[in-house]
Amino acid sequence: MASRPLATLARVTAWIARGAWLLVALIGGETIEAAVDGRSSNISWIAAIGGWAVWAVVAVALTIPSVPALTAARVGTPLALVATLVAGIAGTPSADLVFLSIPAFVALVAVFTADFGRQFVQASAYGDEERFPLHAPAAAGTAAVLAWLVWVTLLFSGPLLLGSRSWVTGAIASLLALAGTIFFAPRWNQLSRRWFVLVPAGIVLHDPVVMADTVALRTADVAGLRLAPADTEAADLTGPASGYAIEITTTKSVTAVFAFTPSEPDGRAIHLTAMLVAPSRPGQVLAAAGARGLPVG
Repeated sequence: MASRPLATLARVTAWIARGAWLLVALIGGETIEAAVDGRSSNISWIAAIGGWAVWAVVAVALTIPSVPALTAARVGTPLALVATLVAGIAGTPSADLVFLSIPAFVALVAVFTADFGRQFVQASAYGDEERFPLHAPAAAGTAAVLAWLVWVTLLFSGPLLLGSRSWVTGAIASLLALAGTIFFAPRWNQLSRRWFVLVPAGIVLHDPVVMADTVALRTADVAGLRLAPADTEAADLTGPASGYAIEITTTKSVTAVFAFTPSEPDGRAIHLTAMLVAPSRPGQVLAAAGARGLPVG
């Protein structure tokens, strides 16, 4: 179980995100009204309904910690800053933009912290297990951001084009935004479902993005855990991902299978006696592993 100070920090981070998101609602309404002032009633209705719909989805996600809620919060929270940018282009006064951008930015930073992610991932844990989110692989993270940028462009432009009576282009953009939601949402959620787990029987690496299957080690199979040295020769199971990695050595050879790819449709199996994982808080992992009696150091 997480220590009390760490659990408290995670709860505080979540409440900061919730408070900031509430301010987004209180301030955002006036900002949207200023942005659509003098425009058609269609645009005004679309902006109001769209803005409140996005806010409500994220608000529900922030209220009920879970893995899908983590994905929804991290996908939806940045939309407030996009709305601020669009409002600025529409001629909203600078003061309104500043007032909205501050809580929007605070909420964005809060939901992307490791402690926020840890609380939401842990909320979906089973029994006596401790889940620690992993750093996103560089390639997968970059692809997710690029996909989000394309999706959000379609999400905003489609309804606004329809409101401006640009029926064909608006319909195409809106349909593409809907298709993007259906296609990308499960893939974004996969990035939230990556964690290193401490369980009573040992350790588990659950990473559906990098690995074809979980890598599970019994306590007796773990020779040691430590921060990976620069000259480590352990098998890299991080993606690769940036940040500090933990080196886990084993008492016997272990088989791990990398995820399926077009060039390797059956995955790629390797045999290892040491592996690297990249939790977002490696110090917390080592402390928790030591508390469970695993060999650390």
